[in-house]
Amino acid sequence: MAKPIITVVGSFAVGMTLRTSRMPVFGETLVGADFDMGPGGKGSNQAVANARLGANSYFAAIIGDDKLGEIATDLYAREGVNTEYLEKTTRAATGVGFIILNEAGKNGIILDMGANKLMDAAFVDRVEAQIAKSDTVMSVLELPVVAAARAMAIGKKHGVRTILNPAPATELDNEALKSVDYLTPNETELRILMGLAPDDPTPTVDLAKRLQARGAHTLIVTMGEKGALVVTEATVTRVPGVMVDVVDTTGAGDAFNSGLAVALAEGKDLTEAVKYASCAGALACTKLGVIPALGTREAVDRLYAEKYA
Repeated sequence: MAKPIITVVGSFAVGMTLRTSRMPVFGETLVGADFDMGPGGKGSNQAVANARLGANSYFAAIIGDDKLGEIATDLYAREGVNTEYLEKTTRAATGVGFIILNEAGKNGIILDMGANKLMDAAFVDRVEAQIAKSDTVMSVLELPVVAAARAMAIGKKHGVRTILNPAPATELDNEALKSVDYLTPNETELRILMGLAPDDPTPTVDLAKRLQARGAHTLIVTMGEKGALVVTEATVTRVPGVMVDVVDTTGAGDAFNSGLAVALAEGKDLTEAVKYASCAGALACTKLGVIPALGTREAVDRLYAEKYA
């Protein structure tokens, strides 16, 4: 079987984490511990996960021409991600997130998406030839919405499968939704997409049908350990979650989306593809951090066989 070609139009940021007893107040200096720094950004994570699952992975993004940007290029060289459409800029710094963790594991985060904010429709247009020859194009909302929407529209124009992971969630207009073959929010993101409070009590299946009616073709709502809700024009299917010993859920959504993309590109039907994606997402919960936890093809295949053979 030929390797699928999957192009991600996405985001990169470096995460810097410190653990402290509590949040500082303005003017105060606290002593922290357990500093960690590493690559992140949902688009980047998905591009790496695609490569680990055996796809020809292409990543289109903007990073700063700085030391933090080198973390990205080193990662992609190591993981086999194609960077022909990775642009370096001196107009902004590489995206970064500062995370403060307290002793209970609760966090406060300050993000500056930096160079990611420079992506526009014109940038995505320069990736059109690559999108056109892909099996699947993916995007996220850590970019300006206009860029993510353009990636979906170009994919649709060329008959390429489109997957939008709408995180962090924001309201999308109907025109943008019409270019999305597979929309993959979690339950909170689904509500925000509908302009509702994140904890709105309306049943998830009702909201999914309402959002689908606005233009999205298929919704796959991830629900953590409860599994996923798959809503097509004709059916509503619940796919149970895959139980594992959970260490860190941070990368689960990115791994799920990559598992879905690879499985669909390789010809699995939708339900089986969601099962495979669930295995990829579950494996990503079994180690601390995102990149270390993203599963290899062998590991995800093994878990899929154990759960569904």
